[in-house]
Amino acid sequence: MDPLISPRFPQKSSFYQPRFMVNYKKMDGKDILGITYFSDYLKPTQVVHDLKGKDKVHAIEELLDVLAKHKLIKNKKLILTRLIDRENLDSTALGEGVAVPHARVETGGEIAIAVGRSEKGLEFDAPDKKKVHLIVLVVWNPSLPGLFNHLFAGLAHFLRRADFRQRAFEAKDKGELFNTLAEIELRLPHEDKIISRASLLKKLQEIEMKKGRAPKAQLKTLQAQVNLIREELDHALLTRFDKLMKRYGFAVAEVEDGVCQGCNINLSTQMSSAIEGSNDIYVCENCGKYIVAAKKKKK
Repeated sequence: MDPLISPRFPQKSSFYQPRFMVNYKKMDGKDILGITYFSDYLKPTQVVHDLKGKDKVHAIEELLDVLAKHKLIKNKKLILTRLIDRENLDSTALGEGVAVPHARVETGGEIAIAVGRSEKGLEFDAPDKKKVHLIVLVVWNPSLPGLFNHLFAGLAHFLRRADFRQRAFEAKDKGELFNTLAEIELRLPHEDKIISRASLLKKLQEIEMKKGRAPKAQLKTLQAQVNLIREELDHALLTRFDKLMKRYGFAVAEVEDGVCQGCNINLSTQMSSAIEGSNDIYVCENCGKYIVAAKKKKK
């Protein structure tokens, strides 16, 4: 059997989500898995009810100022650079008026969070082209590589709900916004699944392939982009990605009209339907490569 098409990645599986690898025991005497609510990390002083920034860069900087004021971060300039570099790679806007800009850098603690609301909305290069009204800024410690996924699992569960988003958008003051956010329960992803983004994996492949033909002067910049992406993706996913890249020269293929462009074979109707419009990562049931939804072609 092809080692890249193994029982761990079954040919007839629905979609692949790598296992949640990090085991959070106690750090500084605290059991992170025992934290239940978003408010264990977010305090009222870390909430901005009416952001003054007119664009996403200034809005992000405004939230960093809040964290710096309360000594939750050490190096604002470095973190701002990392956040903007991350945004330039792939927008952290989730759609439906929400964005979760994030960076894995030294915070001085475990995790630092600030939330801002913009009544008018900000351009954020969102996938649905809608303006962002709620920004959840997350900066976490490099020693906890999977903590963001644990946090994001709880956020995503609530932010998918239109009624919850509406309450946050329409909060009359900081107190009402905080109380709404305090309802968010942190949870491990269902069945230990990790939140992974197909667009990031596709971007990683593009940069890795570009490195092979880039002039020496560009390699440092490209490698920095690679490192940013790899910090967010699960180890098991990256191990498989590297093996596919080494063997085939590419690891991620798009799906067009129900056909995997990696092997030119039709996918099952069920898988094809699941992938369409999704930003999850799947594995082709025929060739074993990662497959993602193709970008919609401009008319």
